[in-house]
Amino acid sequence: MRRTRGWILGGLAVAAVAALLAWAFAPRPLQVETATATRGRFERTLDEDGRTRVRDRYVVSAPLAGRVSRIALREGDAVTPDTVLATLTPALSPMLDTRSEAQLAARVETADANVARARTRIARARTALALARNTLKREEALAKDRYIAASQLDTDRLAVRAAEQELQSAEQEHHVAGHELEQARAALAAVRDADGGGEAFAVRAPVAGQVLRVMQTSAGTVALGTPLLEIGDTAGMEIVAELLTADALQAVPGTPVRIERWGGSAPLQGRVRRVEPAAFTKISALGVEEQRVNVLIDPVTPRTQWRALGDGYRVGVRIVAVSRDRVLRVPVSAVFPRPSDAVDGTPDDATADDDGRMAVFAIEGGRARLREVVIGGRNGEQAWIVSGLREGERVIVYPGDAVRDGARVEARTVARTR
Repeated sequence: MRRTRGWILGGLAVAAVAALLAWAFAPRPLQVETATATRGRFERTLDEDGRTRVRDRYVVSAPLAGRVSRIALREGDAVTPDTVLATLTPALSPMLDTRSEAQLAARVETADANVARARTRIARARTALALARNTLKREEALAKDRYIAASQLDTDRLAVRAAEQELQSAEQEHHVAGHELEQARAALAAVRDADGGGEAFAVRAPVAGQVLRVMQTSAGTVALGTPLLEIGDTAGMEIVAELLTADALQAVPGTPVRIERWGGSAPLQGRVRRVEPAAFTKISALGVEEQRVNVLIDPVTPRTQWRALGDGYRVGVRIVAVSRDRVLRVPVSAVFPRPSDAVDGTPDDATADDDGRMAVFAIEGGRARLREVVIGGRNGEQAWIVSGLREGERVIVYPGDAVRDGARVEARTVARTR
């Protein structure tokens, strides 16, 4: 009995030691970070710095050679049409200044041609506005029967608004051209009038606005065409952003924009009005040549909220190239190019499919399962999953070399998709 009991106890001890060794050397589940696939809003944006700019600015120059008196206006002063900006006194006797007479005669002809060109632009702008309104009318009729998307209707409405602004700009240009013609004729008459020598000639504002810059602050003699002041209406502000040409193709007119880092507490809303047709070369901070193009953005937030913005201010723009609601999202760090070996492949395999297919590691029953997915887009934080994954499933974030299809895993922390 004692010997039998000893054998039993010895066997139990050996079994316990074997079980302990088996437990000690058994493979442990891999500790991984996980996230849950959720539905929400997905956006892909083009982020760039921009600067504000007065859309229509005018440089007021000396209409004749003479002595200008000291200009009392300063930057920021408001002016109305026909406000006297400066006064000029002819430097020479008008009868002796034949060269000025010839220059002023040519200036009158140029101003007359500018008036005719402004009339042509007004006619063209009115035609474009009528076409945009007719298109919008047809699209609204089709939208009632849901034949077109709501985004197309928004684009057509924006086109009407842009055409109206173009007409207003053309009419203002016609007013300025007429004002310049009157100034040129008055200057020519002052030179031709032998009795008018020494009389002061008033230089008046062509439009209402604010003084942006004073080029000639002190009194002195100026030549014909010397810039005196620069004025513009700060209510007609636009934002210029220099985008890479590849990104600018996604910033079509009508694309919504968020204007940030402008000094206010809340972002401003805007829309892309135009992408300029000509690009230019710019050297980046790293010394790389880049092809960039100017994208013009109109603020749509009421001006009462951003009236403190001036000309040339630096702002941040976030152009929303893609925006979708209620789409399936996972952290972008969970998505990787699908390996060529669909069974034992890992995200770090050297070879991957050439068709650009993507994959994730989903967790099923405590094991990692390689899933091929189709993504609709990515940004710096999220990936939009079109197919291959269901809402509520958990995926592995930052999968390492040890994570393979079928490997046992255990969640260490949970990353949340905002």
